[in-house]
Amino acid sequence: MVALKEPAPSFSLPDLTGRIHKLEAYRGQLVLLCFWSAVCPWSERADRAIAKWPSGLASAAVVLRLAMNADEGIDIVRGEAAKRFQGIVLLDTDRNVSDAYGAQLTPEFFLLDPEGRIRYHGALDDATFRQPAPTREYLENALRALLAGGNPDPADTPLYGCAIVRWKI
Repeated sequence: MVALKEPAPSFSLPDLTGRIHKLEAYRGQLVLLCFWSAVCPWSERADRAIAKWPSGLASAAVVLRLAMNADEGIDIVRGEAAKRFQGIVLLDTDRNVSDAYGAQLTPEFFLLDPEGRIRYHGALDDATFRQPAPTREYLENALRALLAGGNPDPADTPLYGCAIVRWKI
């Protein structure tokens, strides 16, 4: 498991076209890592919410979605990504990056500062099955805090979503 304010584990992963992305290439920028699923309704909800952010906020960080579920083939990942957003999806098919970060659910977010340190870890917001309307926008507030030169508060929030599928059945 990674710790807040520590350097994020480096990685090199292919996107849906086979182009390799190295985390170090994004130094100097805010980076939002999203452990993402093509079939999880909570990931779909997060995609819709991020798409509604004001343009200045939405473009403030590079968003890298990592697809890692063993039961989601490339065709379903490619198809859902094309329907839901324009952006980068990286394939963590061996789940080494997911394991390095200790990712457990989708969507699970890690917000990195320009130096590559983890400044926020957690959920999009406080919505759950029993409370579908969020009352706190954790991720949006964390991004705003970093943009203003402050610290996210809270910096680590409870997760809610779908379990990462690590083995094919």
